[in-house]
Amino acid sequence: TTTFNKKPSKNLEYGKSSSVKEKLMKHNRTHLSERPYKCMKCGKRFIWNCLLIYHQRIHTGEKPYQCTECGKSFSVKGKLTVHQRTHTGQKPYKCMECGKSFSQRIHLSYHHRTHRKPNTYKCAECGKSFGEKGKLSRHRKSHTMEKPYQCLECGKRFSL
Repeated sequence: TTTFNKKPSKNLEYGKSSSVKEKLMKHNRTHLSERPYKCMKCGKRFIWNCLLIYHQRIHTGEKPYQCTECGKSFSVKGKLTVHQRTHTGQKPYKCMECGKSFSQRIHLSYHHRTHRKPNTYKCAECGKSFGEKGKLSRHRKSHTMEKPYQCLECGKRFSL
């Protein structure tokens, strides 16, 4: 039987703390055919209540998050946060290869492709090659990092 560490970890997407057990339970819901949260307006169903709430704002036109700088409103807080960077010039996502910074994570991801050289970085342990140094570093952890928690539906493993 697998036991779960109750040490909380930060859920980056929703900003809430959860244990590994809770993360695994949330992940398992992605495999359920039944989606318990239903939009009463159009019938669309969702795995999580927060997604239903975001969806319902399409029907209501509700945009509760307003930019104090220009007055533009948003239905999701994260979109307001990204928008505010156009006023502040904040660029929190920095490329570790060249130091260039970006206001959105996706823009940094696109930028990383400019540094990619086909399979330049090779794992000394197993010989697998990677086009990015960061991907090799992440891969190296797979040789030492234990992932004792497994989804019974798809086999995906989780670490503490």
